[in-house]
Amino acid sequence: MSISSLGVGSGLALDDLVKQLLEAERKPKSDRLNTREEKIEAEISGLGAIKSKLSEFKDAIKALREDKDINGREPTIKHPNEETEVFSADASSSASRGSYKIAVSELASGSRIETADAAFASTSDSVLSAGSGSLTFKVGSTGDTFSVNVTAGMTLSELRTAINDNADNFGVSANIIDTGTAAGGAKLVFTSEVTGAGNDLQVVNDNNLAELDRVSTTDSSETATYLTPVKAATNAKATIDGIAVESETNKFDNTIANVSFTAKDVSPMAADGVTPVASTLEIGFDKEGLEEKIRSLVENYNGVISEIKKLTKYGASELEDDGVLAGDSLIRGMQGGLGSIMSSNVSASALGGLFTIGVELNKDGELEIGTTNYGLGTGEDRLEDALEDNFDEIAKLFTDENEGIAVRLYDYIEQYTSSSGLISTREKAAKQDQDRVYDDRERLEVRMISYEQMLRDRYLGLDQTIAKMNQTGSALFAMLG
Repeated sequence: MSISSLGVGSGLALDDLVKQLLEAERKPKSDRLNTREEKIEAEISGLGAIKSKLSEFKDAIKALREDKDINGREPTIKHPNEETEVFSADASSSASRGSYKIAVSELASGSRIETADAAFASTSDSVLSAGSGSLTFKVGSTGDTFSVNVTAGMTLSELRTAINDNADNFGVSANIIDTGTAAGGAKLVFTSEVTGAGNDLQVVNDNNLAELDRVSTTDSSETATYLTPVKAATNAKATIDGIAVESETNKFDNTIANVSFTAKDVSPMAADGVTPVASTLEIGFDKEGLEEKIRSLVENYNGVISEIKKLTKYGASELEDDGVLAGDSLIRGMQGGLGSIMSSNVSASALGGLFTIGVELNKDGELEIGTTNYGLGTGEDRLEDALEDNFDEIAKLFTDENEGIAVRLYDYIEQYTSSSGLISTREKAAKQDQDRVYDDRERLEVRMISYEQMLRDRYLGLDQTIAKMNQTGSALFAMLG
């Protein structure tokens, strides 16, 4: 008799029995693996959360780590008319503090060339009746150039398009103005974006074709003179504290040492219609920017400490779970190191430490800009005074290469967060443990398959024996009956 499923022959629930025995064998081992896996996943998650907070903290530290990031100079501009921005300005960290009166009298411009009156009657007139040649557009002897081929029958309109669409065009616009009169005709107008005195546009008649003299400024030897600019290229002109200055472009670089300003409009005129009204440019320390960086340092440090506390805490009672990194010595040690740097003295700075700029460690190990007056003013008062009177000393407090708080913090955190750092090493070890759990789970399943087969083989024999006994009993009862 063939038995396809345990218990069919004997009538016993042997299949259920095998399942129960398998579950009894698997469950304690599977539970242990699940517990290990959950703990490892929690550790990886916790380490990732710490690294994320440390990364945010590093960004805040980076903004205070170098002198140039702190000692930036902030240009403040006051224009006569708030609706008109006469110029904008930038200053490097080495610019001197100062105040300047600046007036812009002229913006830089490029040159403009027009063809002569009645040189062309309409836009459909041919530029060249026969043969072929080229026009080369250039500014000065060393500037960019581009050339346009002119073929027989090319119209004025087609020449305009060829100029404007040339891939090497460095900033020449060609347009046609139809005067509507026979005396004026259609005029081809070239406008150059290249500014500065002496930077007039040249259009060279490369092949010295007489008809192309009408749209050229000179011949191939650049000795002849045909068209001349109706408007020459000019410099931007301004005065700084009454001193006249000029620039080929609208940007005045280092006209004031380590300061640049870009002219955007002409200054308004005084009531006499002659005297321009100057704008005021003040170069000072970027106090608002530095204050924002200090407050960001406080906020992000507290974010790290808060995350550490959450992950390393012990539950206050049996009803409260421990943190996933409860009591972890690595993370606790890191917290202690951060606090030590924050409370350290910096002899390179006259300020000495963070307390002098209002930043204090409170009883919870977090930073705050304190509200208590210790006879030196509140934290807010001390911060304001330091920004106003000790800007350079604040820079030393954070950036000194040996003692600077930001320098030391950055290097300290790097020991933990770099690819070979302490936290990264822990993460790698945890992921290796996670892989081992996966391997153990696979081995468990292989053993369970073997164990199930052994149980089924064992109970299949019992099932078959009982089935035969049942058949024999049934036959005996039939004979006796």
